[in-house]
Amino acid sequence: MIKRLVMTLCFLAAGTTASAQDPYNLASPVRNLSTLFHDLFGPRGLIVDSEATLPGEQPHSAHFTSNFQFNFNQFNTALVNQLVTVPLPSPASGFTYEFDASVGVFRRTTQSFGPILSERAETIGARRVSFGFAAQHFDFDAVEGLDMGSVPAVFTHDNAQLLGGRQDVVTTTNSIQAKVNQAVAYVTLGVTDRLDISLAAPVVSTDLTVVSDATIQRLGTTNPLTHFYRQSDGSIGTRRLFTAAASASGIGDFIIRMKGSVVNKPAASFAVGFDVRVPSGDALNLLGTGAPGLQPFLILSSTIERVSPHLNVGYQWNGSSILAGDPATGQSGDFPDQVAYAAGVDLSAGRLTLVLDLLGRYSIDAERVRTEDFHALDGQSVFPNVVFSTESFNQLSGATGFKVNPFGRVLVDVNILFALDDNGVRDRVTPLIGFEYAF
Repeated sequence: MIKRLVMTLCFLAAGTTASAQDPYNLASPVRNLSTLFHDLFGPRGLIVDSEATLPGEQPHSAHFTSNFQFNFNQFNTALVNQLVTVPLPSPASGFTYEFDASVGVFRRTTQSFGPILSERAETIGARRVSFGFAAQHFDFDAVEGLDMGSVPAVFTHDNAQLLGGRQDVVTTTNSIQAKVNQAVAYVTLGVTDRLDISLAAPVVSTDLTVVSDATIQRLGTTNPLTHFYRQSDGSIGTRRLFTAAASASGIGDFIIRMKGSVVNKPAASFAVGFDVRVPSGDALNLLGTGAPGLQPFLILSSTIERVSPHLNVGYQWNGSSILAGDPATGQSGDFPDQVAYAAGVDLSAGRLTLVLDLLGRYSIDAERVRTEDFHALDGQSVFPNVVFSTESFNQLSGATGFKVNPFGRVLVDVNILFALDDNGVRDRVTPLIGFEYAF
């Protein structure tokens, strides 16, 4: 990625921790993770020149820009939307109880231990408590089917329509590595036999690494001193590689969940729920959304011998967030709303429950990116480039895993989440491991 080029392409990143590799780097540190890309590209444009380096050369001002640069906030929003809304494990207890007044004791109401990333209608039971912990690792590798290790971007000269040397362009191949580790602690309290209150508290670690391979395409100049990169050995050339990395860790957005059972029968159970997202995570370092969120949802589940199907649907209202606006200037924008849905089944086998889920998310008026050819002004040269748009789209994922009861009221959860389409920013395979305890 690129902020500016003064003798060289400037590339330096700074988040909570940061490093850069370029002895000729004159860039200022990036302010935080959310502005990492914006600062690397920079509002002042891309510079490729010999300013203050060779005697007799006319200094240049910033004069190379790109659609990628001007619209990168859209790409940033698309990326962080996925980074900070990764699916949380369900806080619902694997053990559910109901007080039997005829004998004066609690009895289990389900044999299945329930789903992992979705919900079932049954509640934990009055005065019962469960808590758990789950860890997930996300390694995002594609955006809209485009390999994030090879994102093209073309930078053009200001006033390129005047032709001459202004026909030169800078082509870049950019690698974006985005990794998120999320550890979630959660607790559920049974207020009554039909009402649960849960709290999920994530701790998030986000790592971003960006690498840009930049090449000056001489389409209108022949003088090697007009536009060039200063190499590490002091020579000049038309190509150079730049690398930077930054990371941040801290608490994420807390989720408060209320779930109430409306109908509780083995043949058909129905519940309503309500999530409140508290923007407690540091949005500027991509640890949270920066926006409050409200999500009402419906749950339908059933038990047929050892088979327990379930269906969830909800609508996520999101508030205003700096991540949906311009983190560089502090301007906020509306974070995209989403429709979330899930359908799955639990298969109970004594101390083991197998879980299968289909998880969907429909993002409304969200940012998208696609590739298209850039046709240079020389009428011959064509280079790959990226363009941006705002539209609604659907993401579909599958999940499979199991819960096992090794002893007592302890459960161990293992799950794999996998992408079923190319929409949005995707991690192909996401592992999860956790445990639960109820008392």
